Amino acid sequence: MTTIKAGVIGLGYIAPVHMAALRALGDVEVLAVAGARPGSARAKADQLGVPRAHDDWRDLVADPQVQVVHNCTPNFMHHAINLAAIRAGKHIVSEKPLALDAPQATELLRAVRKAGVVHAVCFKNRMLPLAREVRSRVARGDIGPVYLIHGTYLQDWLLHDTDYNWRVDPALGGVSRTVADIGSHWLDLAQFISGLQITQVCADLATFVPTRRKPSVHVEAFAHAEPGAGADTPVTVDTEDCGLVLFRFDNGARGACVLAQVCAGRKNRFVLELNGAGGSLAWDLERPNELWLGHRDRPNDTWTARAHDADDPDPFVDLFRPVYAAVRAGHMPADPTWPTFEAGYQSNVLVDAIVQSAREQRWVSSRPVE
Repeated sequence: MTTIKAGVIGLGYIAPVHMAALRALGDVEVLAVAGARPGSARAKADQLGVPRAHDDWRDLVADPQVQVVHNCTPNFMHHAINLAAIRAGKHIVSEKPLALDAPQATELLRAVRKAGVVHAVCFKNRMLPLAREVRSRVARGDIGPVYLIHGTYLQDWLLHDTDYNWRVDPALGGVSRTVADIGSHWLDLAQFISGLQITQVCADLATFVPTRRKPSVHVEAFAHAEPGAGADTPVTVDTEDCGLVLFRFDNGARGACVLAQVCAGRKNRFVLELNGAGGSLAWDLERPNELWLGHRDRPNDTWTARAHDADDPDPFVDLFRPVYAAVRAGHMPADPTWPTFEAGYQSNVLVDAIVQSAREQRWVSSRPVE
């Protein structure tokens, strides 16, 4: 079997995750990496055992041997790199968000459709076995018509004013931070497992740490600058630390979520619950193999994936496997089993609507219009 050659653009914490998952597939070679700073790509390539290194991402996109581009860059670079890869005829796997806003995402969606390349956005939680289990149970009517969908996504890595990352800068991360960064995962999964679409939103966004101290050294996500590593500069921050959002779904169901990155002790608290006419389902991502089943007229119980021969999953491997099967086939399947640019576009539309709702203090339509 011919080895498929991939190139990874971006050298942050998520890039090695992509590389490890690609190598686990067995028929993919990570041929090249590209960075933003001179010399950074070569050092990373040597560290990770990658043959080619480019200081300019455009050189990687132009490399005739690179068949698939993985975009692992900061948000502000997503649109330009994704579009260049598509126009070069490369298959494209993009970290979320697909773009900074819905107009950019619309252009990308139209471009991949025209080019016919294979495309994916890394809403990886869709690929977890329990997410698929919940989706199947809802689809076959186990809990009846869905009434409510609610939950939280909480982290603490931006609690202190000394916590800083490029995501807090709207020029690099976009006008939304918490909602676009972690909330987009919750929103995507809520719609995926319920089979419903969020059609209206009403949101309240808050910035609790309005001034942060930006270190002179680069700090990756979830990391902190070491004391004495470099002088810091006070920076005014207006991207949200917290988002509270109400939803209306296309079947008449209602929903709510709390999204925040300043909750002490919460490292990655992702909880999602669905309440229907015939029962309830709840899932906590920190206990990924357990599904709580709620009943009205009998004791509640827990369904455990391990009891059903499920191994510990790697959602990136499970996402990339069908994507690369499509790459090998040379085209998108009729019904992709992974999140595509359509999902990325819908997420951008939804985040834009949430930001507008918070700004105008009213309900806003979040229906895709592409």
